[in-house]
Amino acid sequence: MKVIKTAINDVLIFEPTVFGDERGFFMETFRESEFRGLGLNVQFVQDNHSLSSKGVLRGLHYQIRQAQGKLVRVIAGEVYDVAVDLRKNSATFGQHVGVHLSAENKHIFWVPPGFAHGFVVLSEKAEFIYKCTEYYAPEHELSLLWNDPQLNINWPLAGEPELSNKDQKGVLMADAEVYL
Repeated sequence: MKVIKTAINDVLIFEPTVFGDERGFFMETFRESEFRGLGLNVQFVQDNHSLSSKGVLRGLHYQIRQAQGKLVRVIAGEVYDVAVDLRKNSATFGQHVGVHLSAENKHIFWVPPGFAHGFVVLSEKAEFIYKCTEYYAPEHELSLLWNDPQLNINWPLAGEPELSNKDQKGVLMADAEVYL
């Protein structure tokens, strides 16, 4: 598996080795020893799978308590995926990384604990799966406003995204609870 560094050191893209022929393909999507070799000693406790339509934007979500690391990928369609650094003492605090994830490119995105995470669907539909290092805790979930001018995320949108009620009420970075 090839590791691709991003503008934020702790956020990584994995490009799996894909073995394919006329019958289909095979690839590893996670190998603990590979993560440990990178100094990432994580234990995944929950897997999630979502289906969303074009223009749906989910996020930017995070949990201060029970902070989740997420290993994310798309198995059908395409999304633009974003991780925002909310670690107050980080040199990249308030910065973000955005990547295109698709069933075609098969890239896998590592979003460490301490980051807000979100994505927008670019294809007609997208199936998104991810492994989490902590359990989802709705009582601890927070949301940054997806279009906060301070974050300056260049979402590849043709119009306004479709948001949940929760995501419409996201807070500005200036008002957000962050990781100390």
